[in-house]
Amino acid sequence: MRRRSSSQPKSREYTERSLRNLGIDTIDLQQFHVWNDAWADHREWQREVERLKREKLVRAFGISVNHGEPENVLRTLETGLIDSVQVVYNIFEQAPEDSLLPYCRQHDIAVIARVPFDEGSLTGALTPDSTWPKGDFRRRYFKGDKLTATIERVDRLRPLLPAGMEMPELALRFVLEQPAISTTIPGMRRVSHVERNLAASDGVGLPPHLRDALRTHRWDRQAG
Repeated sequence: MRRRSSSQPKSREYTERSLRNLGIDTIDLQQFHVWNDAWADHREWQREVERLKREKLVRAFGISVNHGEPENVLRTLETGLIDSVQVVYNIFEQAPEDSLLPYCRQHDIAVIARVPFDEGSLTGALTPDSTWPKGDFRRRYFKGDKLTATIERVDRLRPLLPAGMEMPELALRFVLEQPAISTTIPGMRRVSHVERNLAASDGVGLPPHLRDALRTHRWDRQAG
């Protein structure tokens, strides 16, 4: 669900349409995307969330935080109406640890970590010759010299890989062992990807020395 302005929300209209399309009575989790904390105090969306929950059309509401803006949701979380937050979090993007993740853990708010592979770079598969079709978000994400800079960063991680572990597993285990993270949503295009990702969710943590080493690879980039 997208909301780009402070005008009267259409939450009910979209919710009822989704319920019809899905053929169900209740949506477990509905998320607001492209959020701005400037809307935190607007009563329109607050009342609608309260009504939809009260009528049991939606069990929980979440917010998908904009890329590079992990703190642009804290005022909204203070309303007590938000049950989950979706945020970009990975070995490079560790900024959510500063304020957002501690707040969510303290207030029992679920966290969905998205982009755990940094749009593919943390699978270790990108090369200087990597290209993407027109319209693919990664063409903009890795534009200019960002692709080269990203590959250089990934190469610095390779010496840290334990024997028998590949880069995607390292990336997922880093995300999943963060105490505030409830789940993550990695991309999966093949059955082998699904099996690999599931295997990384066995609850086995990284050695403390490796976890500490990965924290030094934080990369505070400007979004866009």
